[in-house]
Amino acid sequence: MFEKAILSLIFLLLLVITYSVFIGTVDIRSHFFPLLQSTAQSCSAPLRVYMYDLPRRFHVGMLDHSSPDGLPVTSENLPRWPRSSGIKRQHSVEYWLMASLLYDGESEEREAVRVSDPDTAQAFFVPFFSSLSFNTHGHNMTDPDTEFDRQLQIEILEFLRNSKYWQKSGGRDHVIPMTHPNAFRFLRQQLNATILIVADFGRYPRSMSNLSKDVVAPYVHVVESFTDDNPPDPFVARKTLLFFQGNTIRKDEGKVRAKLAKILTGYDDVHYERSAPTTKSIKECKLHGHSQNILHHTVLASLFFSYMKRTEGMRSSKFCLHPAGDTPSSCRLFDAIVSHCVPVIVSDRIELPFEDEIDYSEFSVFFSIKEAGQPGYMIDQLRQIPKERWIEMWQHLKSISHYYEFQYPPKKEDAVNMVWRQSANSQLSAEVRSGLVIQTSQLGA
Repeated sequence: MFEKAILSLIFLLLLVITYSVFIGTVDIRSHFFPLLQSTAQSCSAPLRVYMYDLPRRFHVGMLDHSSPDGLPVTSENLPRWPRSSGIKRQHSVEYWLMASLLYDGESEEREAVRVSDPDTAQAFFVPFFSSLSFNTHGHNMTDPDTEFDRQLQIEILEFLRNSKYWQKSGGRDHVIPMTHPNAFRFLRQQLNATILIVADFGRYPRSMSNLSKDVVAPYVHVVESFTDDNPPDPFVARKTLLFFQGNTIRKDEGKVRAKLAKILTGYDDVHYERSAPTTKSIKECKLHGHSQNILHHTVLASLFFSYMKRTEGMRSSKFCLHPAGDTPSSCRLFDAIVSHCVPVIVSDRIELPFEDEIDYSEFSVFFSIKEAGQPGYMIDQLRQIPKERWIEMWQHLKSISHYYEFQYPPKKEDAVNMVWRQSANSQLSAEVRSGLVIQTSQLGA
């Protein structure tokens, strides 16, 4: 009788833990990963990844329309990411991950390598550019091009369900990037078990995406990295106290931007600029009946000057404001990091990339939405930060900015390798979760 009671209690406990892990109320990595990470770091072997061979329309065909759909992608024929891609670049994590697996040259301490035999793989990469598909095939539900995005999602799901490796794990060891908030928007709920690469969890229910299984990746920065930031006195060289340039009309937590626009007026050393050049340029061109070609080049020119202005503004400022956008995170944070401008993060809920390895408090300042909304409070707090402390944060930014660089070929501890390292941790977490389910079912039997 007593033994049955103990077994029932253990069964109930495992059931609660398993359910909590799956819905994300318990982050299994915070409990198990100190051991898992030490084990992973002591083993120099990179994550073995099998990349599915998909037709080009699912990935690089959106960048290069000249090659046949069935032509395999190699390191030799991989299209380079276009420099004129504008804001599409910030969601291009999917491209850099795929490129890293195609790279067949020498590389320092790679965190992931491609294997040709799926039976030897530890993880499976699905090279569907879901963010680029959203950006390419129609933003509005009423746009006819949107149907092409939806059809690609249907085909991917059908392909995966027919894969014996997907069937074997239920997708728990499969990696799918979804860094745009609207990526895979039609059918994403059918990928609950998969390791998702996301920018944040703002548009995902907790039952679908959470830290217990997924990876938070940085946005790809759109400003150029500040590589020669070596003035005699950086504190004096950066004349502007606080800098912000961006759209002030946003949803959810992003509504704070409009409030900050009013609060931060009247300061000589604060630059807070509403900037939405693309939208303005499009409207003006349409108003004057310009052709699509003129419209395209006008938008590109507008974006170029906007990025140049943002680059100069961030490089000449001590602090760069990062309020929430439509979701808690945005590209602006990573633009600030590579510009060595101390980020001022305004949010009540934000998940940051690589938090288990990087302490953001060493180079960032945090305010709640309530604190930031108090007139004068945030500026007073920033002015009270001593010069010595700011220089420490600035120096720390310079030492960690390489973690946020997406590049090809990949380099040691760049953003690509950091994301793969986090994916390896998630793959280990998936094994633990799978073990819990097995133990629970055995006890129940």
